[in-house]
Amino acid sequence: MGKIWLVGAGPGDPDLITVKGLNAIKQADVILYDRLISMELLDHAKTGTELIFCGKLPDRHFVQQENINELLVKHAKEGKQVVRLKGGDPYVFGRGGEEAAFAAHHGIAFEVIPGITSGIAAPAYAGIPVTHRDHGASFAIVTGHRKTGADEEMKWASLAKGIDTIAIYMGVKNLPYIQEQLIKHGKPPETPAALIHWGTTAKQQTVTGTLVNIYEVAQKEGITNPSMIIVGEVVKMRDQLQWFEEKDGALTRGGSEQ
Repeated sequence: MGKIWLVGAGPGDPDLITVKGLNAIKQADVILYDRLISMELLDHAKTGTELIFCGKLPDRHFVQQENINELLVKHAKEGKQVVRLKGGDPYVFGRGGEEAAFAAHHGIAFEVIPGITSGIAAPAYAGIPVTHRDHGASFAIVTGHRKTGADEEMKWASLAKGIDTIAIYMGVKNLPYIQEQLIKHGKPPETPAALIHWGTTAKQQTVTGTLVNIYEVAQKEGITNPSMIIVGEVVKMRDQLQWFEEKDGALTRGGSEQ
């Protein structure tokens, strides 16, 4: 019997994968990988490794989740070492919990190798710390795919009034609704906000504004998915802490051209 590794590839910069994650890639017989990982990571796979693309676009899945689960178990039952390579962290909006449960149900050994999630890494590369002693003592990671309902009203109220910094995944499409709900439930309209497009990569682009106008700013600058939305006073720190320069697609780190 083989084994399944659920590996977090990190937020996009290939250097941000963990050593343990990289070692799993090197020993894999099969790698099922997502759209948002750095393709450079696949260069570390050994000769003969089977690579299976399982990427997902908004409203379009190249391979359905049920099929991914079945492929993981199928290859493991054939005695292969199987890596499920996922952007960010497997257990942060990555459906890694579902894949692990499916493996456990079928008696397949599995291991989870955490990865750096975009909700922390993208703002860090944009000069925004998600917590700060003066600006943010609490931090929440939420999905932008939210729906109406009584239970949702309570959640929006908790986010608006009880959390200093909100990191929103997959929320560009629903940004007007997100703005409306946060303001409706008590988050000040002038709260600083940022969108970070393709964070930690050579395509990174960051725009800032306030909760009330950030959608207009995003539209004006042509910001689309994949992007992280950060709402909170910590966004103010960008002017002081920006270290990863964004200029015509060419990035400068510590003063050296990449």
